[in-house]
Amino acid sequence: MTTDLAVALEAVRAGATALLAMYGRDLERTYKTDTDFATAADLASERAILEVIHRARPADGFVGEELGDAGASGSDRVWLVDPLCGTLNYAARTPLYSVNVALRTAAGTQVAAVAHPSAGEVYWTGGDAFGIDGRESGAVAGPTDLVDIDVDWARDGAPLGLRLMADPGFRSRFGARVSSTSLALAWVATGQRAGYLVDGRHDDSVHFAAGLALCAAAGCVVTDLRGRPVHTGEGILAAADPGTHAALLELVAAHL
Repeated sequence: MTTDLAVALEAVRAGATALLAMYGRDLERTYKTDTDFATAADLASERAILEVIHRARPADGFVGEELGDAGASGSDRVWLVDPLCGTLNYAARTPLYSVNVALRTAAGTQVAAVAHPSAGEVYWTGGDAFGIDGRESGAVAGPTDLVDIDVDWARDGAPLGLRLMADPGFRSRFGARVSSTSLALAWVATGQRAGYLVDGRHDDSVHFAAGLALCAAAGCVVTDLRGRPVHTGEGILAAADPGTHAALLELVAAHL
């Protein structure tokens, strides 16, 4: 029988193939807000993923960023899919975007895959293992002080991420990056990023479910912005190691 991980890998690769085939084209945009939009590539990727999952797991639920709830109703197995995380980057021909596929069950989210199509890499977990396909060496990157900060979500006034980036204490310890995609969570799992943080509530989010599962499998430290279990309160703070997590938690506390 085909495993759930095999289905996740086939699905994420199908989405990546659809995106690569359309990359660089001038695509029609459907605006959700004044600054947020979807393209024909988002839809093509999600439909390719949906086809794989429906064929292999017809009784499972499916929630996608673009098509919404498109699976079986009432199932305790639900696939959470972001077919193009980083649409703004993709539309601007900037190769920082990903495809995120995760399976949520009663036991939690343990099966997930994240594809970085432009690099030809797929990060995956089956719950008890973490791996990278498409990389010449399976070894993770060396130590880094780079922290990826998502600035799209704001509490009162300027987004927390922007305030943190202006903090002298932060700048003396870490280098900030804004990749505008949850691909950065996969990079925390590989050691390419020391940490990642985002404000707001993201329970069962199609954007973050897969990346968080990768971090958990890789042994990263993941909490909310106050150090409590993730999704207990607002925000996500993921760090490659306990020391980095403690340092970031202390810096973030001054801005909450």
